[in-house]
Amino acid sequence: MAKWLLFDGMNLAYRAYHAVPELTRSDGFPTNALHGWVRSLLRVRDEYSPVEAIVIFDFGEDRKKKELLPAYKENRKAMPEELSRQLPYLKESAALMGFGTVELYETEADDLIATLAAGFDEKGDEVLIVSADKDLAQCVTPRVRMLIPPASARAKVAGTVLDEGGVAEKYGVPPNRIADLLALVGDSSDNIPGLSGVGPKTAAKWLREYADVEDVIRNAEGLEPKRFREQVRDKADLLRRNLELTRLNCRVPLPELTKATVDPRQLFAFLERMEMKGALADARKRF
Repeated sequence: MAKWLLFDGMNLAYRAYHAVPELTRSDGFPTNALHGWVRSLLRVRDEYSPVEAIVIFDFGEDRKKKELLPAYKENRKAMPEELSRQLPYLKESAALMGFGTVELYETEADDLIATLAAGFDEKGDEVLIVSADKDLAQCVTPRVRMLIPPASARAKVAGTVLDEGGVAEKYGVPPNRIADLLALVGDSSDNIPGLSGVGPKTAAKWLREYADVEDVIRNAEGLEPKRFREQVRDKADLLRRNLELTRLNCRVPLPELTKATVDPRQLFAFLERMEMKGALADARKRF
């Protein structure tokens, strides 16, 4: 039975960027995200010793989801320029440290991660998804867990691990109802509107009483509080559309995965070029 680490690349990149104070190379090039990124990837791999670690990135907009909801993710601010400039180097450093990297045009990282996790799970392998994105909690199974990294790249622990019970405790529903929960309450980070006034506690209560969103719609006349009954009936199509947006696709055609290997010489040269002295000293000890 193999063990896999699946890193949500953009989620981790943003966390590294915000967690590490402003740092630059001598010529002014920003390197703060790189410092937190390298430290975080290596710390998690050290702690969990996987057979393989893969970093997954978004690549272009998901055309199908934009067709369903033209305003999908339009509320998101543009990536900070300092992070955007570092992004190619984040990908390069991951490959040089022996992490596989995967991205697919017009495919969100969440769907790639869900597909990889489901495939490894079906083979009987263990999977740890490294991300703070609540959407990915729907991937959790007896063999697939989720590691929520700490806010600080300098934290002494790699993060908090959620199994099926942990997901239910955190969100009020089991993993296979996370998509239904988000369809009901909406997801502000993706600009998906939910039912007006319905919060996570109310939605979780309904999903404990009824099987899923469709069952909630069928039983609208029995919902409590009563004030939401008419809204659920009137917005049934919106809820079904939302579910198409919040449910991850576990059957994305994947590019060929090749086993990553560490390239010490190029890694040392890269870290020296980026003036990452601490990371370079650590890499020389490791590799």
